[in-house]
Amino acid sequence: MQGFRFWICSKYFPSALSISTPYSICLSIAAGILFPDYRYLFLPAALAMALSISRRVLRAFGSSDVSSLSFSLSNALHGHGFADSSYSKQSSVLGKAPFDAHRRFSTTILNPDSSEGSFPSHLLSSKRVLTPDREIGLYQDLVIPVTNFHNEDKGFMVLAGDVFDVPIRKDIIHRVVRWQLAKRQQGTHSTKTISEVSGTGRKPWRQKGTGRARHGTLRGAQFRGGATMHGPKPRSHAIKLNKKVRRLGLKIALSARAAEGKLTVFEDLEVPSHKTKNIVNYVHQMENTKKLLLVDGGPINEKLKLATQNLHYVNILPSIGLNVYSILLHDTLVMSRDAVNRIVERMHTPINR
Repeated sequence: MQGFRFWICSKYFPSALSISTPYSICLSIAAGILFPDYRYLFLPAALAMALSISRRVLRAFGSSDVSSLSFSLSNALHGHGFADSSYSKQSSVLGKAPFDAHRRFSTTILNPDSSEGSFPSHLLSSKRVLTPDREIGLYQDLVIPVTNFHNEDKGFMVLAGDVFDVPIRKDIIHRVVRWQLAKRQQGTHSTKTISEVSGTGRKPWRQKGTGRARHGTLRGAQFRGGATMHGPKPRSHAIKLNKKVRRLGLKIALSARAAEGKLTVFEDLEVPSHKTKNIVNYVHQMENTKKLLLVDGGPINEKLKLATQNLHYVNILPSIGLNVYSILLHDTLVMSRDAVNRIVERMHTPINR
């Protein structure tokens, strides 16, 4: 019978403790009366609940004697032998009371000027922060040196800020590239309709009585060699894009190459001979260059055209043919002084509406 009572207590008493503090104390005292042989199991729980209530009351009135009360009650529990031996050993090892009244937490903000000590070196980043030499997109005129294929100093040139130093906008570049690729698409795809397919127009068999599906022609889309339904026809894939957006896209592309340091200005694009090795040697001298675009002001020099026609990574364009897609395809842009002047003049020309 006592074993059954102990099982009932161990099964239902912990859940009763979680209801509320007054009910838990009453149940603890009642369990101690009903089971006198096991009262030493319930009396510590009742004292703990009483301690919790007293701590809350003292905190509500702002008393500072909560810690002393906790220590006195814990000593009383140890003195009467109600406390668990393993818990008391753990508390003595840690050097803390079993019932901590309150803890004080403090935070310190570390900074290099702190008086509490030097800033920890392991928290400081050892990486060097790279900052650009100038801000991009301020419409400031740029001064860059002028050279030639022999790396000779030819002075300096001022690039207009409203053409070579505009804010970078990827959305404009995307729109211009889509417009350019769509406009250059040939659009000569074509398929034959049922009226264009070669073949007889006779009905293949009678309407009824054969057991086969009814058909009126052998040139239908369901027959081999027949027509194509809803197939492509020659058309233009061009889309509309405002002229000011196209012009802005070219300015952004030129500004991006200038900001990256991939824009070089030559006095002219004259080469001594039509030998390809001259251009190859010059490209090898340039750092981080995989594809080179040469832009001249007027007609392309015949010697330069022959010297570069066998190099797949070097292309030539006149200034009138300079476009956004070609600039993006080449990582380095070389322009003659005449080409720069013509591009700036074209960008400053009012748009015909």
